[in-house]
Amino acid sequence: MDAKNRFETKVTFALSRLEWLGFLAVSLVLAVQHRTEIRWGVFVLLFTVIDAIGYIPGAIAFRRRPDRPVPRGYYVAYNTMHSLVTAGLLAGAWALFVGPEWALLALPIHLMGDRALFGNSLKPFGVAFEPETNPAFRKFEEKYRPTVESRAHHSVEGTDAVRT
Repeated sequence: MDAKNRFETKVTFALSRLEWLGFLAVSLVLAVQHRTEIRWGVFVLLFTVIDAIGYIPGAIAFRRRPDRPVPRGYYVAYNTMHSLVTAGLLAGAWALFVGPEWALLALPIHLMGDRALFGNSLKPFGVAFEPETNPAFRKFEEKYRPTVESRAHHSVEGTDAVRT
């Protein structure tokens, strides 16, 4: 994936999820190490507010309207609440006005869990709100999938020794 080809192969997607898993592990280790210092009510609030605002309303709309697209506002809410930028701003504001605390680990634990464990990231407008393979992407993926012969050809030319 690059700036001109905004897609991922199965391997690069798995590698991205592995990176998120590393961040999730660090966050979980910190939470376990500081479990006695975490205000668990605040932790649960911060963990759940992401989906309470960003996912549940869109999921309900998707299930109520299975034959129609979900309005874009639900995508905006999801992407806003599941953004690392939003989490950083929320954590920064919390630390500034309330004080820094270990309960803020709820934010990266939730977001890294979504990315690493479920493969969920931000939602583009052109796909269903709930995961389902877009027919155009399925066709693209089938066309992109290299054959054994084309891989050997690219390797010999040195243009694509390892496709990830």
